[in-house]
Amino acid sequence: MTDTTPVADVRWFSDLGMGDLDQVGGKNASLGEMVSHLTDLGVSVPNGFATTAAAFVRFLEVDGLATRIEERVRDLDTDDTRALAEAGREIRGWINEHPFPSDLEAQVREAYDMLVAESEGSEGPSFAVRSSATAEDLPDASFAGQQETFLNVQGIEAILQSIREVYASLYNDRAISYRVHHGFAHADVGISAGVQKMVRSDVGASGVMFTMDTESGFRDAVFVTSAYGLGEGVVQGAVNPDEFYVYKPALREGRPAVLKRGVGGKATKMIYTDDATVGRTTEFVDVDSADSRLLSLTDAEVEELARHALTIEDHYGRPMDIEWAKDGVDGGLYILQARPETVQSRSTGTLERFKISRKVTEGADVVVEGRAIGQKIGAGAVRVMTSIDQMHEFVEGEVLVADMTDPDWEPIMKRASAIVTDRGGRTCHAAIIARELGIPAVVGTRIGTKSMADGREVTVSCAEGDTGLVYEGLLDFDIERTELDSMPDVPVKIMMNVGTPEQAFSFAQLPHRGVGLARLEFIINRQIGIHPKALLELEAGGDDLPAELRSEVEELIAAYPSPRDFFVQRVAEGVSMLAAAFAPEPVIVRMSDFKSNEYANLVGGTRYEPDEENPMIGYRGASRYLSEEFADCFEMECAALRYVRDEMGLTNVKIMIPFVRTVAEAKGVIDLLGTHGLVRGENDLQVVMMCEVPSNAIIPEAFLEHFDGFSIGSNDLTQLTLGVDRDSSLVASSFDERDPAVKVLLEKAIKACRDLDKYVGICGQGPSDHPDLADWLVEQGIESMSLNPDTVVDTWLRLGKQAAERG
Repeated sequence: MTDTTPVADVRWFSDLGMGDLDQVGGKNASLGEMVSHLTDLGVSVPNGFATTAAAFVRFLEVDGLATRIEERVRDLDTDDTRALAEAGREIRGWINEHPFPSDLEAQVREAYDMLVAESEGSEGPSFAVRSSATAEDLPDASFAGQQETFLNVQGIEAILQSIREVYASLYNDRAISYRVHHGFAHADVGISAGVQKMVRSDVGASGVMFTMDTESGFRDAVFVTSAYGLGEGVVQGAVNPDEFYVYKPALREGRPAVLKRGVGGKATKMIYTDDATVGRTTEFVDVDSADSRLLSLTDAEVEELARHALTIEDHYGRPMDIEWAKDGVDGGLYILQARPETVQSRSTGTLERFKISRKVTEGADVVVEGRAIGQKIGAGAVRVMTSIDQMHEFVEGEVLVADMTDPDWEPIMKRASAIVTDRGGRTCHAAIIARELGIPAVVGTRIGTKSMADGREVTVSCAEGDTGLVYEGLLDFDIERTELDSMPDVPVKIMMNVGTPEQAFSFAQLPHRGVGLARLEFIINRQIGIHPKALLELEAGGDDLPAELRSEVEELIAAYPSPRDFFVQRVAEGVSMLAAAFAPEPVIVRMSDFKSNEYANLVGGTRYEPDEENPMIGYRGASRYLSEEFADCFEMECAALRYVRDEMGLTNVKIMIPFVRTVAEAKGVIDLLGTHGLVRGENDLQVVMMCEVPSNAIIPEAFLEHFDGFSIGSNDLTQLTLGVDRDSSLVASSFDERDPAVKVLLEKAIKACRDLDKYVGICGQGPSDHPDLADWLVEQGIESMSLNPDTVVDTWLRLGKQAAERG
């Protein structure tokens, strides 16, 4: 049992809480808070002790060191990177050679001996020595990564030297610069060293998690990153980690809650060395390629971590940034740090969206791509940097390109228009600082430094989803700002067409009444990419699969238990991301509507798809679902949706059936859904039909006997009514949703739904392209219009203005 008798300069974590922030800094105060208050709630924090900020002051008072430091930084120009580097190096040298006051050293030695005694039974116990600045981890300021951390420290002499190194790190170049630019006086920021028993994640896994989505600010998800080895690899940005999203409401209800699983590269990991020299106790080694393709955590472990995150967030009452580790020896999951999230939590009620049009990007070359950080766009001339010694060469407004931008680069990061790195994930120090500075960053490109040279003009876009794109040249882009608390009332529900789950959290920040069209084929194309029959053939043994195709499929599905599980779980991930983002509003998911030529483009697709003369009116929609050849594929789609609704509890998911030619097909599909456990009316399940074939609108009442409403697909309805191939430029001028013949059918479909008190919406392109058509649809009594996200705000404001004018 630890002796918790307080001493002047050393405090045990169990004696500390957030009230001691001025004495032991944010990091150590938070560790104490969790040990004191959350241990009984199941949150495991390794034990340890902290030196106080008062101890640091006494350390500096010996032989007048504090005065020498104050004189050295008094007139320092922190924008002069060479002068900054020289001053920082000199001050750190002074501190590393400085003696401890004898009584302070004695207290550290005594506490260390007690901590070692607690670890009796551990083979060669080792410790982490971490910094904790007194202005660090405040709700409105982030000093993330500015001071040093030393891992696998063994022996009291190494502990004492590591504490000196921690003290010295208060005068890292980045820390000096940060204090100046954020108005902190150097003398007002003290530092504490925390000494904590190591978790054996060197043979396990570790990472970072946030209790909100770091990009969009979405509050109902926990974002978890994970990689093999010690967590510094993830934090530094040296490793591209696995990523998971966990849905908080499902977790609280005890339901399956993992929304997304993303396999990261995990090419390297940080492990222990046999060298006890401070600074040489860890090293990076390659990860076996077979292990890299697997997920580093199970769903059960991800959910356990997320439960700890919820406990921590509930205690602190705000979004949190948490470091964790899995001990590869005892299998336990431990919390190493917890601090307030400092970027999204400061966001205001103004939505700022950077937009770049497809017309602009279609003709532009993509130089490199990686993970998008910041949802913004920046442009400028490239500056490739391989060393902090080059910082003086950097010119404001350039695009900083580097292998890894750890916080040492902060003095120039704030002057960059954008940042591009070869390595790193969304929770590394570089990403955190880029978000805080409001600068777009594309991390983990692998080849950025090799693909770009100084002076090359590029545009860095983080506004097109999870993937960040670096385009050749300076491209035009727009910035749209919307006051979300001042959106007018409109006479129709404005919904969105969303087919990319990775953008769901961001799009959900727009004003909306749900998703009127979520295309399952988009999810299959982006998240699976393999023809479902190829997966089923492999599931059955795959003896007849060509060796090359089999190898390609096996590599893509390596992280999942089986080929069928890969399809079902990946579809469920995509659908659940959309459903969670927009809950409790409805999300209407259209079952897959690939044409045969589109299915053929999937991996293995040509092996299974017919060669049709006119796929647009061929083997698609309801007729495909009802065919014997596609039956087992459709069953997998149903299994995914059943899991999302019944197991995860996301009953805001509605089902939509596309391209129903006849009433017999309508009845057949509803019966087929029922055999797969998706019974209309059970568990609040609604099934709507895509009204897009003229027969649907000519006899709407007959079709509506089998469905809960219509979602009008104006694109196909127009082309089939007018006999126009919308993909042919030769007749494209005849395609117009406002044609009188089309409007007759639209009017009939809307009236039938209204008369039968059933849902009716439209999800085609027409209302986005033609404001007068949108006005006409409102007059006809359309219940909802589902628009592309980039047109939602403009259409909403215009309809609101017209409604106000009409009184």
